[in-house]
Amino acid sequence: MECSIFTPSHITGFFQIMDNPNPLKKGSRGVGVVIDKGVITTIKPSKIDHKIDIKINGQNDSFNDSITRKTIELLKNKFSFEEGFKIDHNIEVPIGCGFGTSASCAMGTIMGLVHMLNIPFSYNQVASVAHQAEVELGTGLGDLIAETTGGIVIRLKEGSPEYGKLDKIVSEPFYVIAKTLGDIDTSSIIQNPQHQQMINKTGEGMLKQILEEPTPQKFMKLSYKFAKNTSLMRADVKEMVDILNKETLGASMAMLGNTAFALSKTPETSLEDTIISKIDFCGNRFLKK
Repeated sequence: MECSIFTPSHITGFFQIMDNPNPLKKGSRGVGVVIDKGVITTIKPSKIDHKIDIKINGQNDSFNDSITRKTIELLKNKFSFEEGFKIDHNIEVPIGCGFGTSASCAMGTIMGLVHMLNIPFSYNQVASVAHQAEVELGTGLGDLIAETTGGIVIRLKEGSPEYGKLDKIVSEPFYVIAKTLGDIDTSSIIQNPQHQQMINKTGEGMLKQILEEPTPQKFMKLSYKFAKNTSLMRADVKEMVDILNKETLGASMAMLGNTAFALSKTPETSLEDTIISKIDFCGNRFLKK
């Protein structure tokens, strides 16, 4: 017996950090787009009890498997189990570059284990464990809840799916064009008081603006304004964003990664080595064998 779960990636355009001592109520408000490239998590039973073997793209990766182990730890705190498992994450986008892969790995892990162990959790309970793992590790704040639903997601209220509140921008299935120049340590930004202050100051009022004009074009304009005014966008990333702005509906920097992204009616771009995807409207789901 085995199962496979696909969890899409999520690119945040702009956000505000909303703190709370309860990790289930902590998170972010803002807007991002869910894409149809993400993480396929396959889980198989192990012959050795208690042994959890984690591979990322077929390799042992102790640095990037921490979110998976944290998710398992939180699950065991709620539901003790002795069974061993082999967990393999096939990640289709660059890690640490603003695609929300840690949330995707956490959600794939918890969904698969709850299914394999027949644990009586609801969907929101499952997602809340993954959200808590993200928050406690500092790897993300709002990717998880967006990846559970799909589309261009407006995070109206922060927190796990049990506490958060969402809306969506009505959109056709645009292409999402992205090019990355490297990663950013998310925790170094969202846990830094100076960055927090600048992010929250810049993001203030943007939710109101997007709700007054909930269009993909407005989302991209606000995202560009956010990236520029927070000074998070490097000069080389801005060069790519400026090129994409001329070719598409709008472009900005993925939060948080040295990645340019754009919404487009076509997959064509003059940039080389790009990641071409489409908006995913379904959210995470089990895959047929």
